[in-house]
Amino acid sequence: MATKIRLVRVGKRNRPFFRVIAVSDEKDGRGDVLEVLGYYDPLPDPAIFEVKEERVRYWLSVGAKPSPTVESFLKKKGII
Repeated sequence: MATKIRLVRVGKRNRPFFRVIAVSDEKDGRGDVLEVLGYYDPLPDPAIFEVKEERVRYWLSVGAKPSPTVESFLKKKGII
């Protein structure tokens, strides 16, 4: 089973808010998530990106691939 670390939108209209999740490749992430790892709120200045670093490192160690967006956020945080 291939795993991805990606964002899924949970915010209202005109109020975006995203969860950072670990999800199987076959699923869309709208309910069958393996684990919620954090969140991203793009509206405040500066934007807020919070994750559970040890859990992200675990998922990366077992072969999960981050999406390009999540990968850029993790690089900024110094996790990758």
